[in-house]
Amino acid sequence: SWLTKYAKPDTYDVVIVDFLAPAAGVPDSLPLPVVLFEHNVETEIWRRHAETATRFLARRLFRVQESRMRQFEKQWCQRSNLVVAVSDADAVALEKDFGAIKPIAVPTGVDTDYFVPQGKRPREAALFVFVGSMDWLPNEEGVKWFCEAVWPEVRRKIPNARFRIVGRSPSSAVKALADDKNGVEVTGSVPDVRPHLEAATAMLVPLRIGGGTRLKIFEAMGMECPVISTTIGAEGLPVTDGTHLLIADDVASTVKACADIVSNPARASSIAGAAAQFVRRHHSWAGVAQAFGEACDVAVKRFHKTRGV
Repeated sequence: SWLTKYAKPDTYDVVIVDFLAPAAGVPDSLPLPVVLFEHNVETEIWRRHAETATRFLARRLFRVQESRMRQFEKQWCQRSNLVVAVSDADAVALEKDFGAIKPIAVPTGVDTDYFVPQGKRPREAALFVFVGSMDWLPNEEGVKWFCEAVWPEVRRKIPNARFRIVGRSPSSAVKALADDKNGVEVTGSVPDVRPHLEAATAMLVPLRIGGGTRLKIFEAMGMECPVISTTIGAEGLPVTDGTHLLIADDVASTVKACADIVSNPARASSIAGAAAQFVRRHHSWAGVAQAFGEACDVAVKRFHKTRGV
């Protein structure tokens, strides 16, 4: 394979498998340590798909996928010299349920020099945004649930509210959510998400399926845009409800959070400021890169120890 040909100890120090799926192309034996970088517990995503699916055949399909993914994830957690998770919770799960040996959690990072307010435009009244790739099924499921179950109630409470879905590759089902009369817009791919975050009253993260951590939350926080998220949407992030963001898991609490942000600008500003300070202090690229490099050093030491070098 290509990897066998080029992965030589005199050229490289470590092989990093970024996400689980590419592991399918990694040979059984390499002369280099392998670091599996798990952005999510992939099996958990399929389990949650099965739990939230409303159709029998969809539930069956997701259960089959969950079983297959569990086997594959166990295999690679145990084969890798080191598993890197993006949160302490994921690290615990990967060790306990999948046999990873002393996985290391490296927090998600964000370009804190890039994601800062530009000061070019004021926030628009009652504009809520969702930012994320719409070709990822949990994102699609989340915005559909929000538009169908939550948004009508938000509009009853805030008649001038608007919801903008920002992200590449929206499916036909997501495009169908666009409705000028009800204030819903679907942008598709945009060259720069920052103007949308800077204009928004708040960013919504209505995820009910997922794992890992949410990079988009950190990007919004860097832009000093208040965040309203489900518990799953903010899963794995060391943030505090009411201080760095607002957590809302059902229709009533989400409507209340949206109304609070709109009606109380001082509180919205306080949350946004605390979140921005937190991200800049703990999740800059420089700090995360150093932590990931140190994790790779651990993998190299383990690899040489097993080989008696």
